[in-house]
Amino acid sequence: MPSESAGPQPRTWSLAVSGIAVVAVVALMALAWMAASTLLLIFAGLLLGVFLDGLTRLLGQVLPGSRGLRLSLVSLLLAGLSLSLIAFGGATVVQQGRDLGQTVTSQAGSLRDRLKGYGIDIPAFNAPSPKEEGAPKPEDEAEAGSQKPGGFAGLASGAMKSPGSLLSEAGSVLGPAASVVIGLFGALGNVLVIVFLGLSVAADPGAYRDGAVRFVPPRHRERATALLDGMGETLRHWLFGQLITMTAIFVCTWAGLAFLGIGGALILGLQAGLLAFIPTIGPLIAGAVIILAALASGTTALLGAIGVYLVVQCLESYGLTPFIQKRALDIPPATIFAGQLVLGVLFGLWGIALALPLMAVIKVLLAQLYIEDTLHEDAVA
Repeated sequence: MPSESAGPQPRTWSLAVSGIAVVAVVALMALAWMAASTLLLIFAGLLLGVFLDGLTRLLGQVLPGSRGLRLSLVSLLLAGLSLSLIAFGGATVVQQGRDLGQTVTSQAGSLRDRLKGYGIDIPAFNAPSPKEEGAPKPEDEAEAGSQKPGGFAGLASGAMKSPGSLLSEAGSVLGPAASVVIGLFGALGNVLVIVFLGLSVAADPGAYRDGAVRFVPPRHRERATALLDGMGETLRHWLFGQLITMTAIFVCTWAGLAFLGIGGALILGLQAGLLAFIPTIGPLIAGAVIILAALASGTTALLGAIGVYLVVQCLESYGLTPFIQKRALDIPPATIFAGQLVLGVLFGLWGIALALPLMAVIKVLLAQLYIEDTLHEDAVA
């Protein structure tokens, strides 16, 4: 009789454990979905840490000394280079960016009018005016202000307002500048978070790796360590290769467009180099901006700009990327594009920008956790 009652217990316990595991996985997925932007921001900080770690290792081959000293020299060098570019080229970039924005807007309007003549109607992307947004008129604000309670009642009503209403009132007072200021603070905060995480990881990457490995069962820790080291090595090779590719695209595009006499050649080359960080989609956006900017310089300049763009893209696709990134990453273009679409739909701009390094990490995971196990099982069989 006791044996009959004790029989179903292991099965019931296994079902309970399976149910708890499923609920835990679903909860973790829901948490990752809600905190996707934060997780991608942390991943960007880790990428910066991998980049700084790679530069520190390279410097260690020619300069002996402590790791902290070499990391400090690398950080100061990068900071000085960034400040120098801003100081000496910032005014030029801003002026060319302003002129380029006006040129692109004007040419986009002309192109839209031409397409409309052929029966293709494309909506204009103009910012709505305050009247269209339903902004209150000055006389309405004065009338509303005259109806506000005075004395202690007015003071109490102002003090009891929620932060959201205070922010909305600040936005109405500052006007368009409010969104710009808030956007600048948000971008600056993201940059500070990425820089802090990058410096922290680069200062002692082994400590963070060992800390992550402690969550793995002891019998798998050696393999987990090798997995994390493989991810770091892949990301280092990819980052350095991508930096070389972006620099080459910037220089070639800038030189070619400047030779053709197209206005804003510096900013056009800069945006082409930066957008090269986002494969497939980035070069398409850069090419569209270059074509719109070249329309203002005539047909000859337009054809020349298209030729420069095609030559640079052929150099990048068939020369730089296969040669530089062969060791770091070898993913078919269609797979990269599909991954960008999926991550872009799920996580927006962050997902598109970080699609390739994320796919590199996934490739290392699949190669070491699935493919190697499959090959080992086939060899044993």
